[in-house]
Formats: sequence, C-alpha cells, structure tokens
Amino acid sequence: MMEKKIVIIPTYNEKENIEKIIRKVFSLEEKFHILVIEDGSPDGTAAIVRSLQAEFADRLFMIERKGKLGLGTAYLTGFKWSLEQGYDYIFEMDADFSHDPDDLPRLLDACRKNGADLSIGSRYSDGVSVVNWPIGRIIMSYYASVYVRTVLGFKIYDSTAGFLCYSRKVLETIDLDAVQMKGYGFQIEMKYTAHKLGFKIAEVPVIFVNRKEGTSKMSSSIFGEAFWGVIKLKFRKFSKRA
Repeated sequence: MMEKKIVIIPTYNEKENIEKIIRKVFSLEEKFHILVIEDGSPDGTAAIVRSLQAEFADRLFMIERKGKLGLGTAYLTGFKWSLEQGYDYIFEMDADFSHDPDDLPRLLDACRKNGADLSIGSRYSDGVSVVNWPIGRIIMSYYASVYVRTVLGFKIYDSTAGFLCYSRKVLETIDLDAVQMKGYGFQIEMKYTAHKLGFKIAEVPVIFVNRKEGTSKMSSSIFGEAFWGVIKLKFRKFSKRA
C-alpha cells in the first residue's frame, strides 16, 4: 500500500508566497500532499489557495479558521485532520521559503530509511546555518535552544525548529489535547514530549533563510511563553494517549 505524506503549512497574510511554495512542493519528485491552515488572512491568501485547488484537487487541502489563533493550534488542527485521513508522515513547514522544500525528502529519509520517529530540519546541529537573520534574532533563537538543553537536559540542538517530519505513530501516541503552549513554545513541547515518550529523534542539518516577502509573526510574548513553559515542562508527567 502506498504511503501517504502531507505537508502542513499555516498561513496568515502569505499572498506573496503561498502559490510559489505550493507549486514548489508539488514539483518535487517525491510526492507530497499539502494542507493549508488558513487563519482568516485579510490579504486574500485563502482565495489564492482555493483557485489552486481546482488544479490540484486530489493533493491540496485547506482548513479555514476565523482568525489568528496561534501557530500551535494551527498545527494541532492539522495533525488531527491528517491522522483522520490516514497519512503516514506528517510535516510542518513555513509558507515563506525560510524552509527549503528541497529538504523535505531528506527529512522523510531520516524517518523512512534511517529509523527516526521524528526528524528535525536543524539550524544548529552543524554550526549556525541561518541566512539573512538579524544578529539579535540569531542570538535569541540559538540561546533559546541552549536554554532548553540546560533546563531539560534535552540533547537537541534546535528545539524551536518548525521544519519537521513526524511519523504517524508519534502523533497518535501524544495526547494532542494536553499540549499547552500555543506559540513557538509549542515546538519545544512537542519535541520534548516525543522524547519523554521514548521516540527516536534525528536532526537533519538545513540552511534556514529569512523570509524575502511578507512579514514575520514573531513577538516578545511568544518567547515569554516559551521561557516559562520550559520550566513547567521540567516538572510535568508525560503519558501516552489513552
């Protein structure tokens, strides 16, 4: 039976990027489906996706939500939908080309061929592989992962990464309704939960390129949630979904 692979792309005001990223993913030799989680973009992102659905009817899907509800809730919505639809490998990727779609097969191979349950497109596992980010942003991001390693003893170099491949069994096992963090702390929480439940995690070195079009969604409150959330994670008990 052919395995099913889907890339979840959350969007908010991504009209400059969304068609290009969809066409790029669909041009790859490895065949992926795409699920766009669209948070009520006022710039017409959803209309662009709908127009493309006529062309890619069996491969392009969209869930429209009523407003900007947070990165974590977007992915949780996408995870649940993808599990219901029977996907074997479920990916996270940004719409803005900061994650190179050409790296999707490398993340897949880390799971499919090399035995990982979760693979991470890592900016920091092989030095610092970030292009065109302000130095302050690099320092903040890099030391966020250092902080996570220090507090949690979690030996992952890029715990805040948002370019991932989950095997189905990871998302079936994690109690998705118990995930607490909604912003970038969500990325830390999901990886650490997978680790605590005994899953094998692999880091695949990638080059992260800052977006060329559109605007970043990063804010100080996102980092505040992650800072305190990591401390709470240290004392939490982890159990598999019943």
